[in-house]
Amino acid sequence: MKILLVEDSPGDIRLTLEAFSEENPSADIFVVKDGVVTMAFLRSGSNRPDLILLDLNMPKMDGRQVLAAIKEDESLKSIPTIILTTSGADADIIKSYQLQANSYLCKPVDLSAFETLVKNINDYWLTLARLPSTPTTAFLAAT
Repeated sequence: MKILLVEDSPGDIRLTLEAFSEENPSADIFVVKDGVVTMAFLRSGSNRPDLILLDLNMPKMDGRQVLAAIKEDESLKSIPTIILTTSGADADIIKSYQLQANSYLCKPVDLSAFETLVKNINDYWLTLARLPSTPTTAFLAAT
């Protein structure tokens, strides 16, 4: 499984990588720190992620703009995109779902709770859920 972690906070990056390494050491996690680099990475076609964990508040291009760009792009919109942010604001939650986020999760400040959250992400999104590996030409042509 390939995960794209879009996060600009060094501490949150470290915590997420550590929690995933304990929970699912076989997951390949790519980290990008701003929205512009995120879109360049995704559009390059190399290392297409199976799942995107997206922070909302980032430099250059924020998570809302990245989410909108992902969901407007036929070649990217099938990648499940989970908002993983510190914001619990109703406006952010509503806007994220309007932009077709697949899930909205608030980062807990407690380390144990954060590890539990990563375990739950892994259990659901990487174990139970069936994810598309790549979009097929036939499927895209049919839509």
